[in-house]
Amino acid sequence: MLPQEFIRRKRDGGAVDPADIAAFVKGLTDGSVTEGQVAAFAMAVFFNGMARAESVALTLAMRDSGSVLDWSFLPGPAVDKHSTGGVGDNVSLMLAPIVAACGGYVPMISGRGLGHTGGTLDKMDSIPGYTAQPDNDLFRRVVREVGCAIIGQTADLAPADKRFYAIRDVTATVESIPLITASILSKKLAAGLGALVLDVKTGSGAFMARARDAAKLAESLVAVANGAGLKTTALITDMDEPLASAAGNAVEVKNAVDFLTGDFRDPRLEEVTLALCAEMLVATGLAPSPAEGIAKSRAALGSGRAAEIFGRMVSALGGPTDFVGKTGKYLQAAPVVLPVPSPADGFVASIATRDVGLAVVALGGGRTRPRDAIDHAVGLTALAPVGAAVARGEPLAFVHARTVGQAEAAAKAVAACYRFGSEKPKTPKAVKRRIAL
Repeated sequence: MLPQEFIRRKRDGGAVDPADIAAFVKGLTDGSVTEGQVAAFAMAVFFNGMARAESVALTLAMRDSGSVLDWSFLPGPAVDKHSTGGVGDNVSLMLAPIVAACGGYVPMISGRGLGHTGGTLDKMDSIPGYTAQPDNDLFRRVVREVGCAIIGQTADLAPADKRFYAIRDVTATVESIPLITASILSKKLAAGLGALVLDVKTGSGAFMARARDAAKLAESLVAVANGAGLKTTALITDMDEPLASAAGNAVEVKNAVDFLTGDFRDPRLEEVTLALCAEMLVATGLAPSPAEGIAKSRAALGSGRAAEIFGRMVSALGGPTDFVGKTGKYLQAAPVVLPVPSPADGFVASIATRDVGLAVVALGGGRTRPRDAIDHAVGLTALAPVGAAVARGEPLAFVHARTVGQAEAAAKAVAACYRFGSEKPKTPKAVKRRIAL
């Protein structure tokens, strides 16, 4: 396979052979294919797309560029969830222990924050002592003994994706649906799962803001995953407002613990979390229907079993043994907490959700460069949802910041994200659509 001829075929809209795709990915991994050739191929795919068979071949080749985990030793099914990202999306922290409490095994390999969206791994890093990147032996042991483990991607899982994504990031080819599909699924396939559920976000806080783009991505992911042998379904969920009432790292962990213990649950967050849990339980045969899956998930929460499993997972991966019961003792707290006064009377009509996420990034809770350090303490809490009745001067949220100046700047930015009306708006469904083969 000559890389230039391979690129030429795709540039001219022709089909590329799976064997040539595998050879190109091998060159991508070992460096024998140049950065310029990778960029040219990415641009050719950006403009001409890929047939479904080509997407499957690319995904499988990227999966096979490194190690593939094997969970056949587990006494139950291995299943995971992937979200395309949003603001206040801490679903994974509750979902993994809930599904584990229902008999599933969740080896969850998560990522860090990207742009305005928070990363699950950054949230877990706010827990003192937590080992977010354990060796494979510890990862397997925790999954087997506890039922779930939330960790970061190791260097030997789908290494081709790491180089490919870095080149796409600087050549304006990130938005290609076939390449997004291969990037997401190559890592999930390398995780050795028996089933996968996807949470594809749409709305002002999502990467795929338009509903039709989110549907195209979800359909591509479901078709390619199943074509590659991984049983997969997707839910398209709303990100036109923050999912949780907290946005940040430590503040979202606290929100998740409150959810698990029953101290407080945001209604939309509960709807999405339970719907995804139900999909996972149905996919693995642990529940006969989504309704039964939701009932089992509620029972796992009500019994305290899910909260117990979360605490055991934290402890097994190096965190405090009493973290669930004494969360406030361990999570960093910002020294400045400032209310965001509402500039108007009325009902919250809409929220510029992406800008809420950017306000957290500006506080230091996200990254503007890949190597930036995260301030786990900063963020936003008590975010007023769409439909909330507010009076001028009442808090729309609370800013948690390092300095008064940073808090005041964030409060101004958050207030500007809100729009108000004289009548209460209809609240959209948090779960919009299910996509399956």
